[in-house]
Amino acid sequence: MDVALARAREAAASGEVPVGAVLVIGETLVASASNLRESARDPTAHAELCAIQQASRTLGRWRLGGTLYVTLEPCAMCAGALVLARVDRLVFGALDPKAGAVRSLFRLADDVRLNHRMEVAEGVRGGEASALLSGFFASRRGRSR
Repeated sequence: MDVALARAREAAASGEVPVGAVLVIGETLVASASNLRESARDPTAHAELCAIQQASRTLGRWRLGGTLYVTLEPCAMCAGALVLARVDRLVFGALDPKAGAVRSLFRLADDVRLNHRMEVAEGVRGGEASALLSGFFASRRGRSR
């Protein structure tokens, strides 16, 4: 989660919403990414999807396994992608009551109707991740006045 939080801080410094994600398989860091929606002008460039794409290229496969660490609860798009990528375990920091699709609004990661389920650990360094997001948005509101 240290690396995911560092990636989130990098995202904030470049004007992106501060979300970072890393995929680890065994003891190996396979992918590390942050939100790129603003710089890529791509609504799908969430940290989780960027990490999944990077891991798929690195490993040469789409069934990834491993553990994805992300600073914010994944949205429906990202939670669905994690299921499709066959990630074994998801560890996330802050809950997202407006868009979270793993615990807050939906439970896509462990929905028995889907073809894959993953273990979920929530709230890991959630206070730190939440403070990073709150600070980012507070500074953005301050600039728009």
